[in-house]
Formats: sequence, structure tokens, C-alpha cells
Amino acid sequence: MSLILASGSAARRQMLEAVGLSFEVETPRVDEEAAKASLRAEGLKPRDQADALAELKALSVSRKRAGFVIGADQMLAIGGEVFDKPRDAAEAREHLLRLRGQTHELITAAVVAKEGAIIWRHIDTPRLRMRVFSDAFLDDYLARAGDDVLRSVGAYQLEGLGAQLFERVEGDYFSVLGLPLLPLLAFLREHGIVQP
Repeated sequence: MSLILASGSAARRQMLEAVGLSFEVETPRVDEEAAKASLRAEGLKPRDQADALAELKALSVSRKRAGFVIGADQMLAIGGEVFDKPRDAAEAREHLLRLRGQTHELITAAVVAKEGAIIWRHIDTPRLRMRVFSDAFLDDYLARAGDDVLRSVGAYQLEGLGAQLFERVEGDYFSVLGLPLLPLLAFLREHGIVQP
């Protein structure tokens, strides 16, 4: 049975490759911004938004492709506020200033669809505390990270330069990177996709 990652995320692809899975990548054709706006207008909590977006991505691919389709999404929440990926370096700076010295949640949802139906879902919520860094450090970080700050919510990638922003991370490392890998592997073992 084929395995398909319904995501354009390089980090998710690299995680699956690193553990030796054989899979295809198909970026779902969904209007994420419109979906987020609709979910927020309905008053859904960030946890439910992340879950709904992961489901939307998986189903959009599963309806036309056979096999197990993995969809995933992340939401960054702090004090009732939800952050999306920054649009530019100026917005990345604003996000990092808002997060500096604070603890935020990185809600990571993953689902697996088969034949157009969801057959598994998992939501994890790591908590990350950003250290109090200087404005000079922030300027240097943004210059060194470049466009990488635009690729993830929070304007950081914990697996790289972004680790220097933090003083504490509570929760699953893989979930911080964008996929609750260990629960997903357990599910895939149960279904014969990964050897037990």
C-alpha cells in the first residue's frame, strides 16, 4: 500500500526520509488562507483549526489517490493570539518581539486518510519558552536566517539557527518540527506500512 505525504513542507519530508520510509509527496491544492479565515470566523480554537487544516489537506489528496495519505498542520498560539507564517522580514521581527521572553504553544496536528476518509488523527502541543534576547541578537538572527524565517510559524526553525532563541522546550521535538513522528510510526506499524 502506498504512502503519500500531503504537504509541501521540507521539514516533514526530511523527517520521513530520515527514518527510511518510502513515500511520495503531493502538495494538496487547498486555499489555506481562505480555510483559516473560515475556521477563525466560526470561532474554532487553534487546536481545532490545526486539526481541520490537516484533515483538509489529507482528504484533498486522498480523494484522488489510493493509499495512506498523511496531512499535517501547525498553529502557534500565545495568549489567545494565533500566528501564521510571517509574510516578510518585518513581520517576522514583530512576531519574534512578541514571543521574546514568553511561552507559546505550537499545536501540531496530523491525520491519515485512506479512500477519502480519515482513519487516524493525533494532536500534540509542545510548549516553548523564548529567552529574553537583545535587539542586536535579533537583528543578527534575522540577517543570518534570511528567508528561512518565512517558512514556519514563529519565524524560527528549532533544528537550526532558531534553537538559539529558546531557553526551554517542553514536549516532543518532532512535533515542534511539524509532525508527531513517533505516534505516526506506531500507526503505520499497526497497518503494515512499517515493519513491527
